[in-house]
Amino acid sequence: MNITVRYFASIREAAGTASELLDTEAGTIAELRAELLARGGALAEALAPGRAVRMALNQQLVHEHAGLAEGDEVAFFPPVTGG
Repeated sequence: MNITVRYFASIREAAGTASELLDTEAGTIAELRAELLARGGALAEALAPGRAVRMALNQQLVHEHAGLAEGDEVAFFPPVTGG
């Protein structure tokens, strides 16, 4: 299935791009994250287990076990603090 993956802040810097269209077999955001980790490199370090990463599905914050469907938009970003 085809989805759009968006990266923000330090994760965008690690990915080297703000977004990409991705053909994936992942059924959940956790599976998608595992696919991205398998690529290795700076993005894998930014998304590594234990790293604080927030996820959104179609612009709604979700847990990593949220299911994916054709045409979805997934965003990865670090936690944001206010002041």
